Amino acid sequence: MEEKLFDSERRVMELLWEAGPLPAKELAARLGVQVGWSKTTTYTVIKKCVDKGAVAREDPGFLCRALVSREAVAERETHALIDKNYGGSAGRLVASLLGSRRLPADEVARLKKLIEEWE
Repeated sequence: MEEKLFDSERRVMELLWEAGPLPAKELAARLGVQVGWSKTTTYTVIKKCVDKGAVAREDPGFLCRALVSREAVAERETHALIDKNYGGSAGRLVASLLGSRRLPADEVARLKKLIEEWE
């Protein structure tokens, strides 16, 4: 999957990541309760996820399952954010985060440990 997931597609993925494979009908019911989507809206968003290679929809019952992990999507989106806003520099992202807010000592220690492990 190379394309970005939009917020609506991410809602479908979150349900599949949390619950595992679900029939499209069940996804529509849950999203109807959670965000007020109609069945038609849910099916349209599921189709977009299928077209992007993020979801497989299989018979019988149009069972939907995630083809990409939450971690893989987060990593892809993080790289896109760094490329777009920080010229591809993770260091500039970290500097921005550190400069904009005060981090608790335990978070600073965790970041230092991560950096040491990468070196």
